[in-house]
Amino acid sequence: MNPSATAVLPNGIAHSISREQMALLPIRRYEGEVHQVATSEDLKHAVTDIGQERIIGLDTETRPSFLKGETHLPCLVQVATARKVYLFPLRRPDVFPLLADMLADPRTIKAGVALANDLRALKQVFAFAEQNVLDLGIVARRFGLSQTGLRNLSGIFLGFRVPKGARTSNWAAPRLSPAQITYAATDAWACRELLLRFQNQGLVRSQKFEAAGVGDGSTAR
Repeated sequence: MNPSATAVLPNGIAHSISREQMALLPIRRYEGEVHQVATSEDLKHAVTDIGQERIIGLDTETRPSFLKGETHLPCLVQVATARKVYLFPLRRPDVFPLLADMLADPRTIKAGVALANDLRALKQVFAFAEQNVLDLGIVARRFGLSQTGLRNLSGIFLGFRVPKGARTSNWAAPRLSPAQITYAATDAWACRELLLRFQNQGLVRSQKFEAAGVGDGSTAR
């Protein structure tokens, strides 16, 4: 990154957070409604609700790899709206059209962290052409931050810790545990909350971020 191109953070926003500072922050988990898409009726409800949104938080979960060279495709997509979080198990092919349409919808900002990796992996599961996707880590780097993971950004900008507990659990399980559901929902919710915070602080200026937001993010300040 060219240092001369680094923008200035608003007063009161730190460029980094230490482990000691992070440990002092309260833990926050998503406490709203979580909707696991398990039936065709669930899917219809999700289509209607997500279609009304202009800002969503986006994340994925993948079965962990414990052997060298072992990789897995994503098992779950999480979508956070203003009203609830939807969990889409990718073992259900009937969720693919909804997710593809959502990712391609230019009217809706899809905000997340390290989205380039998520989208690359998702394209091995189903086809789509993303539009209006914003990687919050890329925005943070433009302001000189080197800690651009979801948990560090949540600590710096939202003032709370996002727990890691279920990160390496089996996301391919046919039935997710309550801990997994809360973990997955929290990550997507935190992404949406971060975008709202970024907008409030003037870190992003436009209501529209082209697909380049995962690459050069030309419309994000």
